[in-house]
Amino acid sequence: MTDDLPSGLVRPYAVTGGRTHPRLEIALESLVETTVRGRSGGAINGGFGREHEQIAALCDGQLQSLAEIAARMKLPLGVARVLIADLAADGLVAVYEPALLNDNEAVGTELLERVLSGLRRL
Repeated sequence: MTDDLPSGLVRPYAVTGGRTHPRLEIALESLVETTVRGRSGGAINGGFGREHEQIAALCDGQLQSLAEIAARMKLPLGVARVLIADLAADGLVAVYEPALLNDNEAVGTELLERVLSGLRRL
């Protein structure tokens, strides 16, 4: 039995350099945006791989969630999380975490109605 892979296919552990834990925790719904430093070729000049560069390009001028990035790049969520954490640690992308609600706070029906309306327009 051979371990031949289709051309262009790279195993996830090779993409992350064998790392499975990100440098910082990033929620699935966190939004990612390329910083000015990231736009100026920081991912290319910082010794990062092709996937890092693709993430920086994908988030340039457009907020993307971790889940969207993983889906668009066809990467497992864990791999995308490690790569985004690498970029964030070097200041090449900004990660915006979702606001947490206290137990006493509830999401208002007005907000839920707006979300539902937006989903219907899709």
